[in-house]
Amino acid sequence: MQGLLLLVFAKHQHLPFIQILSTNTTPTGLFGYWGNKGGVNICMKLYGYYVSIINCHLPPHMGNNDQRLEHFDRILEMQNLEKLDIPNILDHDLILWFGDMNFRIEDFGLHFVQEAIKKQCYGDLWEKDQLRIAKRFDPLLREFQEGPLLFPPTYKFDKNSNNYDTSEKKRKPAWTDRILWRLKRQPKDDPCTTRLPVPYFSLSLKSYVSHMMYSISDHKPVTGTFDLELKPLVSVPLITLIPEGLWTMENDMLVSYSLTAEFLSSPWDWIGLYKMGLRHINDYVSYVWVRDNQVLSSDRLNQVYINVSDIPETEDQFLLCYYSNNLRSVVGISKPFKIQPRIFMGEDLPGKIQPQI
Repeated sequence: MQGLLLLVFAKHQHLPFIQILSTNTTPTGLFGYWGNKGGVNICMKLYGYYVSIINCHLPPHMGNNDQRLEHFDRILEMQNLEKLDIPNILDHDLILWFGDMNFRIEDFGLHFVQEAIKKQCYGDLWEKDQLRIAKRFDPLLREFQEGPLLFPPTYKFDKNSNNYDTSEKKRKPAWTDRILWRLKRQPKDDPCTTRLPVPYFSLSLKSYVSHMMYSISDHKPVTGTFDLELKPLVSVPLITLIPEGLWTMENDMLVSYSLTAEFLSSPWDWIGLYKMGLRHINDYVSYVWVRDNQVLSSDRLNQVYINVSDIPETEDQFLLCYYSNNLRSVVGISKPFKIQPRIFMGEDLPGKIQPQI
């Protein structure tokens, strides 16, 4: 998509419990052929729960509100991926939806809006915000929650300044940049039906703010910080990785790993050696295909070795990650450890030294 980017970062200890199920783009510009407007989506499983994250850019201008709502519905509709055995997006446990939604402030004139912003009287402006108005009449849109707009409208600014638009057009300020979320509907209790307890999954908003110090755009960026509390539906990784023995620069490194019964391995699975702080699955220092360099293979335990001859000596800590080709995700990760430098080998070593975890 032109100008739409969606990145997800996670702490390394969560990686075995995050499975990317699909990525999707929905262009809505020029009758659906142009990607200047539309949405991008990442659908994932997080500890067994379905989570969808959507970034969007909806049509601009005051008079295009009906078109904005139409594009909102179209983007949502296009995220349904039953053919991939993924539930309807409205059955996902969490939808996070954000972006330049381009909703405007109706009725009030430019001078009134500017004076309300100066006095921080945002309540009057909220009542005429097109998104808030639309939620009164659209039951599905009403299911999406948003934090209070306690910050100034984030559009439109003169670039490299904190001044609202002083061009000839003098566009009226508006909260165009929004962060919404929706939790899965819970079935209504039926006194005649015994139902299992619903798994615990709770999202709470901690902050919802704009950042006025950034001025490279005619928008001000908006961030939301949430606390997500859940009872994991999956608590055991599909792969358990164990670096064996003392890892040094002198020898090939032995890696043991075990698989859960439900995991289907592939010859294209691989184990990567990473420095702590990896940003992408391709940031490996070295890797090995799981069917290559195999030392041991059984139902319970497998062993492979990794050649480390090309690894530079460093004091950094490392991780091992098992990447599943079928699931397109990291399904196992080791604890951090160090690789001893070559000079260490000249010293007397105590017996049965374990890796430095």
